[in-house]
Amino acid sequence: MSEPFSRYLHPFDVVQHPSLEPEVKRAILASWASDRSAVKDQPAMRRPPGAKRAVRIDEVFAAMRALDEPPASGGSLQ
Repeated sequence: MSEPFSRYLHPFDVVQHPSLEPEVKRAILASWASDRSAVKDQPAMRRPPGAKRAVRIDEVFAAMRALDEPPASGGSLQ
């Protein structure tokens, strides 16, 4: 991957990136969720290599779930 993880400040920055494939987004978020990114003595926080700040693991998981949600449509199916 040519773009560094540190470019993204928040997990939803990854989700909303317009040119990344879903598989790449999942790989980035999975790396953030990894214990390798855990903040010492703060197991609920993750800081990927090069990131400017830590994020909550719950935010990473929420972003991962958002990738599985169907795109919102403007109309009703009824």
